Amino acid sequence: MDKNKLIIEHCPNFYKIVNFDFFEDDNFTACLIKIYREYIFSVNILDNNELNRVVQIDKILAKYIDDYVFRKTMKYELSQIKFENRENILQKLVNSILGIFDKYEEGKTRNIYIARWI
Repeated sequence: MDKNKLIIEHCPNFYKIVNFDFFEDDNFTACLIKIYREYIFSVNILDNNELNRVVQIDKILAKYIDDYVFRKTMKYELSQIKFENRENILQKLVNSILGIFDKYEEGKTRNIYIARWI
C-alpha cells in the first residue's frame, strides 16, 4: 500500500485539519497546518514511535481547530520558542507542540471554568 495512504489512515482528522477555513490574515494557523502536512508525510511509517507521534499530532491539531482557548494558548506558547541555527526546526516544533498540549491538559484538569449566565 502507498505510504501516504497508510499515514492518512492513521490520521482520522487529516481532512478536517487540511480543509480548515481559517481567517485570511491568520498566518499562524496556515503555517501550523503546513508544518503538520510536512511532518506527517516525512516520518518513517515502519517506526512505531514516529507513527504514534503522528497520531498525537493529528489529535492535537484537531483540538486546535475545535477549541478556541487551546488555540489561543498554542499561539502564545509557540511564539515564545527560540531556535538555534543547527537545530532541526520541524522536529523542535513538533516536540514543542506535544509539550504544550501536555502542559495544557495538565492545567485544564486543575482549572474549573464556570459559565456566567446573564
